Amino acid sequence: MAAKDFIVAIELGSSKITGIAGKKSMDGSIQVLAVVREDATSCIRKGVVYNIDKTSVCLTNVIKKLKTLLKSEISQVYVGVGGQSIRSMRNVIIKKLPDDTIISQDMINELMDNNRNMSYPDQEILDAATQEYKVGTQYQVDPVGIQSSKIEGNFLNILCRKSFYRNLNKCFENAKIAIAEMYLAPIALAQSVLTEAEKRSGCMLVDLGADTTTVSVYYKNILRHLVVIPLGGNNITKDIASLQMEESEAEEMKLKYASAFTDDSEIEEGKTIDIDKERSVDIQTFVDIVEARVNEIIQNAWNQVPLEYNDKLLGGIILTGGGSNMKNIKKAFTNFTNIQKVRIANTVIQNVTSTDKDVNARNGMMNTVIGLLARGDMNCAGSAINPSADLFGPNPNSSTTTTTTDIHRQPRTPGTMAPGVVMTEAEKKKMEEANRRKEEEERRRKEEEDLRRQEEEKRNKKGLFSRISNSLSDFARRMVSEEPDEDDKK
Repeated sequence: MAAKDFIVAIELGSSKITGIAGKKSMDGSIQVLAVVREDATSCIRKGVVYNIDKTSVCLTNVIKKLKTLLKSEISQVYVGVGGQSIRSMRNVIIKKLPDDTIISQDMINELMDNNRNMSYPDQEILDAATQEYKVGTQYQVDPVGIQSSKIEGNFLNILCRKSFYRNLNKCFENAKIAIAEMYLAPIALAQSVLTEAEKRSGCMLVDLGADTTTVSVYYKNILRHLVVIPLGGNNITKDIASLQMEESEAEEMKLKYASAFTDDSEIEEGKTIDIDKERSVDIQTFVDIVEARVNEIIQNAWNQVPLEYNDKLLGGIILTGGGSNMKNIKKAFTNFTNIQKVRIANTVIQNVTSTDKDVNARNGMMNTVIGLLARGDMNCAGSAINPSADLFGPNPNSSTTTTTTDIHRQPRTPGTMAPGVVMTEAEKKKMEEANRRKEEEERRRKEEEDLRRQEEEKRNKKGLFSRISNSLSDFARRMVSEEPDEDDKK
């Protein structure tokens, strides 16, 4: 029987594209209905699209596989935006006000709009996280209604290279897949693995992926920093492969023997690890190779924490992703950062039921795509597929294809969107068109007002001239009428 009500999410990872479909219950629990994967090593690097055509084909295959499992058309999907080049940048917008002005929501919206209109060379603003507003000498989360002569808005803009953003949108457009919503994958992940207490008291979330490591810093329930580092578990594999072996063999050795931290007392002098039947490597050499790269990843991750939050991470460090499964990874982070509170998020905070082995493995590798699924709230199911029709061909029962543009006919203002929501390119274009029309109407209105004012000034000048002329004429007539006759002079 075809599924009639489900949500679909797609994550573009370092080496594969994952599609997931599931149902959400009123209590927030999730039932996973289908999970499919497509190898994307030939078109995606470090979570970024570099071959649009091949990625489009991969996406098409993911949707076809999901349709087959669900026996239903898919009308729209939720998409995670992540990968290399994503980083955050602080920005401050200051507005001076007349003395004793009461701050209104319109003033706040103006600050947000001014921040969104910031221009960064070759960078796209994906999202803007409001930090606080400074009113006088006090910081406020909600300053509306407070009296002040100046307000300062502090924002954290999440940036991505424009070419990466365009390529991602283009892939879904080419594959004719409508985007219900785009989310910043790191924020969707944080919402599904972090507790409210951790975000409130301050924490560092580290997603240890295959090709990238994503660092998110939270304090007082606000995202304070976000960056994607181009280092991951595959770097460790490549270092092991330098011992003259295939990367597949190096990956096996990493999974079997690698430890993020090994005490010197645990290393037996002269002990070796077999590479194959004929070759082996000294255990000390193997340990040194692994720990050197792990420490580099930890150091780069820790260096991303802004200095003012180094001593405010009372919620500790939360590790997730495939790299969090490495032996002694908690110990390695504690040794480097001196933070004793380190937790591994093997799964999401929602209750998830599934028959998929990767979901049930609870090893942190599915957390992001499940987090994206948890964010979805619109039904993605289309019409049921005719079982006698070709599942990989056109479906005669399907309705007209819905596009991303159809879904986002009315562009939203940035201030009305939930945290982590990224505008699709189609929606951005509509918003830009709406802004251009608004500016054009404003320009036309101003020109008409200027023209009316000029005409009124002309009329006023003409009237003034007429009055002056009439006054002079009256004066002349009075002078003539008052001039004495010659007889009177005598």
